[in-house]
Amino acid sequence: MPVWLQAGAWGLFAGGALVVGAAIGWFVRVPQRVVAAVMAFGSGVLISALSFELMDEAYRSGGFRATAVGFLGGSLVYTAANKLLSMHGAKHHKRSGDKHPAPDQAGGAAIAVGALLDGIPESIVIGLSMLRGGAVSIVAVAAIFLSNVPEGLSSAAGMKKVGRSAAYVFGVWCAIALASGLAALAGYTLFAGAAPEVVSATTATAAGAILTMLVDTMIPEAFESAHDYAGLIAVAGFLAAFALSKLAG
Repeated sequence: MPVWLQAGAWGLFAGGALVVGAAIGWFVRVPQRVVAAVMAFGSGVLISALSFELMDEAYRSGGFRATAVGFLGGSLVYTAANKLLSMHGAKHHKRSGDKHPAPDQAGGAAIAVGALLDGIPESIVIGLSMLRGGAVSIVAVAAIFLSNVPEGLSSAAGMKKVGRSAAYVFGVWCAIALASGLAALAGYTLFAGAAPEVVSATTATAAGAILTMLVDTMIPEAFESAHDYAGLIAVAGFLAAFALSKLAG
């Protein structure tokens, strides 16, 4: 199988975890504290991955300047886009509780774009990881998959609670999963011949966007219902991803 096609397949696989999580959130009555716990675990996993897989690799390949510019740029772009979406009714598009926007409070397009905004940077990372010898970073894929399950679960549970239809919920997440595959494919094909500094800045941009997303959405959701144990569970997620990265290395 061509490497570019492998990149797309790995992105689709990781994005498919959103659909898995959405199915659990839709068909299974998951206690709020459990949802919060998996969000905390997923947050720890992603923090570990962006620290040891993304930022470290960006620094090694392009140096500090490219890494810093990309990291701050990714955060700024995500913050601006998220602020714009919030103004159009998608402020709580990931929430699992009653704060999730109801159908009469927010446009469906804004919520879908919000979900896309969260997923695309992660998927691009998968494609970029395959530029190093054509082999995917198993740690990156595992981290994104593990964090996508609680993301899909939390958001689908919130959508169901406020009256969104099954067609809407699964339509959104299946579309995001497909977009994730295309983003991973683009991450490989568009940057295959790029200079190391460009790849470094792009990787760091994704890392900045992911960290901003975590602080803006996943961590507050986790803390709200599991505040007594949220930090401990996040540490467990961080340690799991860290161990995986060392075993894979």
